[in-house]
Amino acid sequence: MTDHDVRVLALWCPDWPAVAAAAEADVPPDQPIAVMLSNRVRACSATARRQGVRRGIRRREAQARCPHLHVVTADEGRDNRRFEPVAAAVDAIVPGTEIVRAGLLVLPARGVSRYLGGEEAAAEKLIDAVAAVGVECQAGIADQIFTAVLAARRGQIVLPGGDAAYLSSLPIGELTVEPGFIAGEELAGLLHRLGIRTIGQFAAIEPRYVASRFGTDAILAHRRARGEPDRPPSGRALPPDLDVAQRCDPPVERVDMAAFAGRALALQLHEKLASANVACMRLRVHAITGNGEEHARVWRCAEPLTPEGTADRIRWQLDGWLTGHHGSAPTAGITQLRLEPVEVVSSGALQLGLWGGVGEGEERARRALIRVQGLLGGDAVRVGVPSGGRSPAERVTLVALGDEQIPHADPDAPWPGVLPEPAPSVVFTPCLEVQVLDETRHTVRVTGRGLLASEPRIIEWGRQWSPVVAWAGPWCTDENWWDAASADRVARLEILTEDGSALLVKCTAGEWKLEGRWE
Repeated sequence: MTDHDVRVLALWCPDWPAVAAAAEADVPPDQPIAVMLSNRVRACSATARRQGVRRGIRRREAQARCPHLHVVTADEGRDNRRFEPVAAAVDAIVPGTEIVRAGLLVLPARGVSRYLGGEEAAAEKLIDAVAAVGVECQAGIADQIFTAVLAARRGQIVLPGGDAAYLSSLPIGELTVEPGFIAGEELAGLLHRLGIRTIGQFAAIEPRYVASRFGTDAILAHRRARGEPDRPPSGRALPPDLDVAQRCDPPVERVDMAAFAGRALALQLHEKLASANVACMRLRVHAITGNGEEHARVWRCAEPLTPEGTADRIRWQLDGWLTGHHGSAPTAGITQLRLEPVEVVSSGALQLGLWGGVGEGEERARRALIRVQGLLGGDAVRVGVPSGGRSPAERVTLVALGDEQIPHADPDAPWPGVLPEPAPSVVFTPCLEVQVLDETRHTVRVTGRGLLASEPRIIEWGRQWSPVVAWAGPWCTDENWWDAASADRVARLEILTEDGSALLVKCTAGEWKLEGRWE
């Protein structure tokens, strides 16, 4: 079989996060909608785009351009749950469908084109099948997945052997259209600054120069730009040596039960993979219900799956099945779950971690945390995500390990009154009551202009006290000043005491509190 016999068909649903959000909120098709992540537009509908909304702009600007814009928060669970009927519709015609992400799937084109009378007829048949569940999509066919994905975004079929020629005229920015699947924005930006404007110009560079000048990502992107073979989709599973299964008693009928079962099963799978010194690149999630119904779906990943990534895909998939949009819900709870690695690679081929090889350092710590999470519950282990805010506590958002790391507020937004770096290493929640006194042992006041009425000389807490040898500030904030019920006026000081303690104190309504400490 030649390389041209292994053709790939990609189905792409435009603006899928916005489509899924509109379906979830029952928003009319003509209503402009935008999906926000960290206060910026992550995706928007075509109606919103016609009114000037663009990906990456801030929420305020988007609403200024489109006053009737319906705004929702990004939710990967919602996106994947709503995509299941699309994958099921395609899988009913062509078994072996692989989900790359919600809104994009790939499958071997050879069998379906022969069965349905050619590649063009096959693409039309699959587009009609997806339209039957109320979703618009576009199809692309090429020799390689990279090319097929770009062709799907244009609704085109690339001739056999024509991948390199098709890609040559596309702008270099097309490398970034599928983050995590093609190439990052840093590489595309660097190539553009070097004067490389098209994918063809990038492909024309000799591979040895790319390898010596750029990193691993650039080498992979260069191979794809040249139309060289990539991993093809495959519907055939490997022998079940690495499979893991779990009987669910009681049967899984709710999403929270599915998430808990998925985390435990993901941990078992990765322990087996680590023992065999391999990593999973394609994963089949298989479920059996109490009435004997079987559901299966394959997930394709650009990077080797981590335990968190595996648990996420299990949760998304089970959520889609259990929700049962378009009448596809199982008639009974799920009684058995099985994970089957469809494609594995040697751990020796993976990039080593900071503290050793695969399974060491960060990976071991991650596994330990997941084990604790499995014992104590999903919210028992949390990780900090840089967030926006003026106080040290606001500048960190705690999210459950394995969940999408979405900050409460945009850390890159302007925050007048924010403390200069570095932030305190210890933050007290709740804050501790203290007294900041001047040389007459009276409380230091903050004037209406945000200035200190006298210099701080002593700080007291409980029965302890310490002389102040240096101080900086105040940094003042006056939030919601127009609303007396929610107004919050705060002045913060950085204080160095005689015993070497570096403290952060704040004054609210004339009362001082200890907010943080540098160690």
